[in-house]
Amino acid sequence: MNVLKVGVVGTGAIGREHIERITNKLIGAKVTAVTDINEANAAKAAAICGARVEKDSAAVVNAADVDAVLVCSWGPAHAASVLQAIAAGKPVFCEKPLATTADDCKKIVDAEVAGGKHLVQVGFMRRYDKGYLQMKKIIDSGEMGAPLLVHCAHRNASVDKSYDTPMAVNDTAVHEIDVLHWLINDEYVSAQVIIGKSTKHTHSKLKDPQFIILRTKGGITIDIEIFVNCKFGYDIQCEVCCEEGVIRMPEPSFPTLRKDKYRSVYIEQDWRWRFADAYDVEVQDWINSAIKGEVKGPTAWDGYMVAVTSDALVQSQQTGQTVPIAAGERPEFYNTRL
Repeated sequence: MNVLKVGVVGTGAIGREHIERITNKLIGAKVTAVTDINEANAAKAAAICGARVEKDSAAVVNAADVDAVLVCSWGPAHAASVLQAIAAGKPVFCEKPLATTADDCKKIVDAEVAGGKHLVQVGFMRRYDKGYLQMKKIIDSGEMGAPLLVHCAHRNASVDKSYDTPMAVNDTAVHEIDVLHWLINDEYVSAQVIIGKSTKHTHSKLKDPQFIILRTKGGITIDIEIFVNCKFGYDIQCEVCCEEGVIRMPEPSFPTLRKDKYRSVYIEQDWRWRFADAYDVEVQDWINSAIKGEVKGPTAWDGYMVAVTSDALVQSQQTGQTVPIAAGERPEFYNTRL
């Protein structure tokens, strides 16, 4: 297979971005078919890459000229498309969330395990970010000793009135939930959300900021500040305290300005720009792996773990209590990559 023929399900913002990425920036793939519940969006997306528009996800997945599937539709539709791809034996990249319920995620896990072939990758792009990769290389080397504590912050300048308290977990903290257990090579056992005083910039359906505490099997404590109306920009922080020292993720690189008695550095305002390079690396890696019949990125089990952890955190938002995370044992299937 010289060129991977990709079918895209969902041509909204992230779907169009991936189509443009595959068509104009990356190598080894081309988009041959697209579909979207909004026919006008599908037509515009098809025009970017010269693909045809299909009536639904099943038509895209089962098309003879589609080797692999990219799922970028809205969350509740993900499970059906991913299960269709597994049934067809085709590699599938699914933007987060893998599914909107832990039960649907588990159905995907069970279907993939039953099929006996690794096909599913979930779009948690932070594992491809240079800063996180640099931190992981240091942690895995052992030179800093064992990780003991992790401190994180996920801040947005603002969100609209449709954003509510559970979305702080389901739409925002999910990225930390995925990347952190990968970063420190450990699994979560409990979750807690502490909600205190809210900013004047929020609204009645959103408690903001929120403070998340996760604990791991190995005894590591993780704290995550979620503050989605911080006003000053899009700010991602991560610091790992280890036995021999501290590792802090580098900031995005911008010039330092000295003007009018002040020294200043620009703060990124948009998540798409903050992780633009990571998206490119992520999708290129998926293309390369799919051509080889491999899955190297976050798996369906990772998507399931995020869903179970998110459910526990939402429960804690409602009760204030520490909630155990009971996902069961990772199937041996996911301990190896076929």
